[in-house]
Amino acid sequence: MAVTGPGGTPARERVHRAAVRLFATKGFHGTGIRDLAKAANLSSASLYHYMPTKERLLADIMRSSLQSLLDAALAELDGLDDPVERLDRLVVLHVTRHAREPMRTRVVDNEVDALTPASRRDVVGIRDAYEKLWSDALDDGLRSGVFTTTRPATTRLALLDMCNGVARWFSPGGELGRNDLAEHYADLARRLVGAPPRPPR
Repeated sequence: MAVTGPGGTPARERVHRAAVRLFATKGFHGTGIRDLAKAANLSSASLYHYMPTKERLLADIMRSSLQSLLDAALAELDGLDDPVERLDRLVVLHVTRHAREPMRTRVVDNEVDALTPASRRDVVGIRDAYEKLWSDALDDGLRSGVFTTTRPATTRLALLDMCNGVARWFSPGGELGRNDLAEHYADLARRLVGAPPRPPR
């Protein structure tokens, strides 16, 4: 039987939520076991029932987050050949996810160096599979002549860095809502790769 706490939330879920919040705000190395236990409303001793080690907890968070993003991207691109539409979909998905889950995505983006080599290989493998979707869209766009960037690898990094930044500053009460922001970023991405502008919406 799952151990639950206030509000009926299972303890394992509380541990993961607490870890995401603390790793995002204090960093992996700045977060202690006592911090995690207190935030999850558990004793330090019972915490280890829900996480073998702090590093394993970090790896689990990063793996599940990246796999979820990869699965969502594959679903978005399923059956699409047009590289422009694929890039649009990738940008909208990435920005939306970073705006909706800023703490989780900050952990994924910032803490990979805290992982052991074995865990890092697993996490980086999923990340590379996701980023290859971006590379493939750019390469296909260049081959078909709809993109004009002369530096596709650097452009891909610039696009991802631009989209990642949303997790640092986006506020639901800002000028643009999450969906409008994602669509605006898709417009910006087209300009970066030299694609035709999107039709007026």
